Amino acid sequence: MKILGIHDGHNSGATLLVDGKIIACISEERLSRIKNDVGYPRKTIEAVLEIGKTKPNEIDVVALGTKFMHPREFYLNWEWYKKGEKEQLEDEKTGEERKKYFLEQRMTERKKEICDHLGISLDKIIIVEHHSGHAATAYYGSPWAKSGEKILVLTLDGSGDGLCSTVNIAENGKITRIAETKSAASLGKIYSRITYLMGMKPWEHEYKVMGLAPYADENGVKKSYQIISGLVDLAEDGLTFKIKTNLSTNYCYPYLKEKLENHRFDWIAGAIQQVQEELVVRWVKNTVAKTGIRKLACAGGSFMNVKTNMKIFELEEIDDIFVFPSCGDESLSIGSAYQAYIDWLEKNNAKGGVEPLGANYFGPEFPEKDIESAIKETAVDKKYKLAKEGNINKKIAELLNSGEIVARFSGRMEWGARALGNRTILMDPRNRDGVRELNAFIKQRDFWMPFAPSVLAERQHDYLINPKNIKAPYMIMAFETTEKGKKELIAALHPYDFTARPQIVDANFNVGYHEVIKEFEKLTGVGAVLNTSFNLHGEPIVCTPKDAISVFERSGLKFLALGDYLLSKK
Repeated sequence: MKILGIHDGHNSGATLLVDGKIIACISEERLSRIKNDVGYPRKTIEAVLEIGKTKPNEIDVVALGTKFMHPREFYLNWEWYKKGEKEQLEDEKTGEERKKYFLEQRMTERKKEICDHLGISLDKIIIVEHHSGHAATAYYGSPWAKSGEKILVLTLDGSGDGLCSTVNIAENGKITRIAETKSAASLGKIYSRITYLMGMKPWEHEYKVMGLAPYADENGVKKSYQIISGLVDLAEDGLTFKIKTNLSTNYCYPYLKEKLENHRFDWIAGAIQQVQEELVVRWVKNTVAKTGIRKLACAGGSFMNVKTNMKIFELEEIDDIFVFPSCGDESLSIGSAYQAYIDWLEKNNAKGGVEPLGANYFGPEFPEKDIESAIKETAVDKKYKLAKEGNINKKIAELLNSGEIVARFSGRMEWGARALGNRTILMDPRNRDGVRELNAFIKQRDFWMPFAPSVLAERQHDYLINPKNIKAPYMIMAFETTEKGKKELIAALHPYDFTARPQIVDANFNVGYHEVIKEFEKLTGVGAVLNTSFNLHGEPIVCTPKDAISVFERSGLKFLALGDYLLSKK
């Protein structure tokens, strides 16, 4: 059973699911080289089919995520973010018939593009509602979907198909929605508009606001908090959100701009993060109290906020939590494919199920001949020293131990927003002085942003405070750190509050990357490395050998491990 999942909105992408197993999944940005690329993911669709050795006529179902999606042009400017109360009143006069017509027109256009591209019939295309797709990733991707036990499934984001949150109970492979919130009361919309207000890119730089928040003065935060917290609260049922005034969060930007004038940028960051954490924690506690279920599976863009996730799993009401990695809309191609497969099994009374998510290296892999071809085409060996190493992982560890920064390009590309060892830049996590070089000459990122550690699974308790043994292989959770962690991982922690957003590395997930860290441990006694994504600021993570060489040449990187080859700047 071959299902092609497609997300054709912000950070678009495609997934090939065969008999419930992800064969390939890529975001369009990796191939187009346009950060968070939007629209129909033509390049990615062709790439996942090629990886899966599947022809278009062999596809059984095309699962298109989200009922309504704006055309590409809509996402290319942010003027519509500036709408306020006046525009809200005008838009409320728009008839439901016009909205219905626009939705149907867009659906026709989207389906036609798929049919024209793949040469398939219209009846092969199904539509998966936005939050159903998020819930599917959370539950079917979790370790518990096949266990039969009850799981509390939560989705939370800015908006999708008119909703911003859902509460679901999942059991025996089925998901049942028990509550939903309309997008007029969206906490995610407030967070993204704060991001825009601070001169950053919505739907991309919210993590920068989160990273800035701990630096804020407590008294200043209180001032900004009074304004931001006046927009949204929990409804009386405790399972949904409500607006506290007549102002929909779709139209709150002018309000925020006016009321927060002359507030320091760090106050505002601290306040929106505090509002997010408090509201979401109260929401989670209510859902657990009402359902009696203490295991959570979560998805949707708001759960990309790793500090909020930390607050959730620290609750005494929570026994365990799974947050789908890179759970923004980029995951909808996976969720729509999951849900389509489950629906097909039920319709045909067939046995089977989705394979729980494991190591998420779902992108292309480049054999040695492709690497050698890229080296030859770019003539990079004529400019820099090139050597083929007998044990490249050991060599990387030796360079890290000597204070060097090394980019690693190896194996299949990771899927999602986080680099997990195969398209990664590495450094000794004790090297606090190296952070400036990494920021200024290589990553070119904002000075206040933290880096992250990759920690050997067998050493995690030396560095991370994780009494519930929460699984964290995807850099989607944050943890407080031990005194040893504060010392040995200092360059890979948040500089102000010493929290970590780790990748806990199990050899079963990535044997080569585990070996790099193990070799580093032999030399230093430290069972972790600093890991940041292999890209320049504002660009997607590298995909191909040529991408890797390009970043190497345009940055201050001195070493690039390209497969078994080591490039060194003279």
